[in-house]
Amino acid sequence: MKKLRVGILFGGRSGEHEVSLLSAASVLSAIDKDKYEVVPIGITKDGRWLTAGDAENLLQGKLILEPRHLRAGDPETTPAAAVLARGESVVVPPEPVHRQSGLIPFRTDAALTRRASDRAINVDVIFPVLHGTFGEDGTIQGLLELADIAYVGAGVLGSAAGMDKDIMKSLFIAAGLPIVMHVTILRSGWEQEPKKVQKFVESKLKYPVFVKPANLGSSVGISKVHDRKELGPAIEEAAKFDRKIVIEQGVGGKKNKAREIECSVLGNDAPVASIPGEIVPVKEFYDYNAKYLDEGSELIIPAKLTKAETRTVQELAVRSFKAVDCSGLARVDFLMQPGSRGARKIYLNEINTMPGFTAISMYPKLWAASGLDYADLIDRLIQLGLERHGDKRRNQYSR
Repeated sequence: MKKLRVGILFGGRSGEHEVSLLSAASVLSAIDKDKYEVVPIGITKDGRWLTAGDAENLLQGKLILEPRHLRAGDPETTPAAAVLARGESVVVPPEPVHRQSGLIPFRTDAALTRRASDRAINVDVIFPVLHGTFGEDGTIQGLLELADIAYVGAGVLGSAAGMDKDIMKSLFIAAGLPIVMHVTILRSGWEQEPKKVQKFVESKLKYPVFVKPANLGSSVGISKVHDRKELGPAIEEAAKFDRKIVIEQGVGGKKNKAREIECSVLGNDAPVASIPGEIVPVKEFYDYNAKYLDEGSELIIPAKLTKAETRTVQELAVRSFKAVDCSGLARVDFLMQPGSRGARKIYLNEINTMPGFTAISMYPKLWAASGLDYADLIDRLIQLGLERHGDKRRNQYSR
């Protein structure tokens, strides 16, 4: 039988570029080569798309590209500008290009002699292991929808809603899910009236609080704020990464830290949850350094929970998955009030629609502990992506 061509899409322009490279390397190493023909597709930090040897060099940290110093409108900036500079006209192909699966650029009359397949990234399904902005926020998913290519993971809506912590929390509230108290502020509001914003935050929440960019992952730009003097610098840090800033009430108060529980979800219309795990961070909370750079953080699988608490986490994980209209995969993060059994309230923190995907990341480790190993998990996700694409093709888009 003909092998399915799977494009592994990695890199990207977000602050999680390096994390994406680690995830992609793990997937490329573990995917069943007897079943799939694998096509590595890399995106550099400045947004250039690479395939074949260049993509592999990017993955291995060996890619050297000359920097581009282009202005808007320079002929090399966009294909359209280049066409105009050469005096060519854009010719629409006589047949829809998407009949041949792949990402195919616009063709000019000078290029019509070349076969479309020579310039296409011809794949049956894309497995995006892009984390953060421009990867799990609905942007790349929109491109793949336009190209009519099957892909792994949440669609445009689920990805965008899962990425924006402000919108995500609104959907969780609408679904009746338990979350911590929070407020959302705008970067522009902080820059114009910082004292007013500080007063607003302190009227709604008590220290300690967590300050986060609304749209980012891997705990980039997140700070734990213990008192008023730390609030301003934390907002400034978060504002580097997004125009919206979410500020959350800390769980556990000033003396205790919240327990950090995670659960993996897998499926489309009928998702299922893994056994939960717990993270005991080496630092005060599980920030970027604790996740990827510093040693000492402990992963406890399964989490030390009662049977009732385990069921609650799994049920909330599935409900949150449905609340944002997710598909394929997600890791759902919880905060648990420390204390004795029966008094440990569980709060839904957030959903991550494209979690870290190395073989030792929490998402696949939780499924391995639940009986689904890493290679089989990759296979299942590809099948779910194809199923969702096939289901979407049943839709009519005209009368």
